[in-house]
Amino acid sequence: MLDNTDLQIIDELLKNSRIKMKELGEKVHLTGPATTARVTKLEDSGIIEGYTIKVNQIKLGFNIHAFITIITQSTNHQPYLKFLETQEEYIIKNYKISGDGCYLLECKFQSNPQMNQFLEELNEYANYKLSIVIDQ
Repeated sequence: MLDNTDLQIIDELLKNSRIKMKELGEKVHLTGPATTARVTKLEDSGIIEGYTIKVNQIKLGFNIHAFITIITQSTNHQPYLKFLETQEEYIIKNYKISGDGCYLLECKFQSNPQMNQFLEELNEYANYKLSIVIDQ
């Protein structure tokens, strides 16, 4: 069972996963070693699954951020999923969902022609509804 200190640790790590254990301990009123033990326990129990970085896609040249609701044309989703494996450079995340579609595909593109090419190829495997991110 998580206590308030565990929740504070998680909150601080969500803000900055590279924080030093000593600094994290000061924020949650623990010593560095006690904080390290708590974080290790959270990792070992599977509550903390890993650490990641946030990348500015625009600075990498990906100016278009899109969400695509996928409606597969059959109950066999394997052709669609195999297609995605060939398009990894554009895919941020593929979520299996309930509701209006089968999947919610989060993508990044450098240009409208690149996105259009992707959508034309995608349409061989599924229908879709496209939403472009205006601001985040």
